[in-house]
Amino acid sequence: MRAARPKRADARRNKETLLDAAAAIFVTAGVEAPVRDIAAKAGVGTGTIYRHFPTRADLIIAVYRHQVEACAEAGPALLASSASPHAALGQWIDLFVDFLVTKHGLAAALQSDDAGLHALLSYFRDRLVPVCGELLDAAAAAGEIRPDMDPLELMHGVGNLCVGADSDPHYDARRLVGLLIAGLRLTR
Repeated sequence: MRAARPKRADARRNKETLLDAAAAIFVTAGVEAPVRDIAAKAGVGTGTIYRHFPTRADLIIAVYRHQVEACAEAGPALLASSASPHAALGQWIDLFVDFLVTKHGLAAALQSDDAGLHALLSYFRDRLVPVCGELLDAAAAAGEIRPDMDPLELMHGVGNLCVGADSDPHYDARRLVGLLIAGLRLTR
C-alpha cells in the first residue's frame, strides 16, 4: 500500500481559500449559510466545496480547526515580535475575541450528535490553553502581571464577556476584555 501523497501547494491554497471564505460567510450569516454563498465568495463552484467537505458538519469542523490553528500559531509569533509579553498577551486575546464573536450559530451546531463536532471543544482546549499559558507565563516572568493567573480561567472570563456581543449591537466585548487584560497588569 502506498502512502498518501501530500497535497500540492495550489491544492492547499485552494482549500485555505475555501476555509477563509466559509469563515467570512459564517461571520455574517452563521454556520447555516447557503453553500452557494460560500462558493461565490471563494470563486469556486459548489461541487468544489462538496469535494473537499462532503457534509456541512465537515465544513464547520474544518473552518473551526483552521481558525483554532491560526490563533494557536499567532501566540508564539506575537511573543517574539511584540514590545512586551503583556502586549503580546493583549494582541493574542484580541485574536481570541475575534474568534469567539464570529462563531454565530456554532454553539447550536456543537449541540448536535455529530461526534466530530463534540471533539472540537477538546481540540480547542488542547491547542489554545497552552498558548494562553505560555503568554501568561512570559508576562508573569517579566513582572508585568500577577503570577497566579490560570489560562483556562482567563479564557472562560474572556468567553463570558463575549457572550453579549451576539444579542446587543451596542455591547462592546472588545472594550470589556481590554479592561480585563489591563486589570491583570501589576502596578509598580
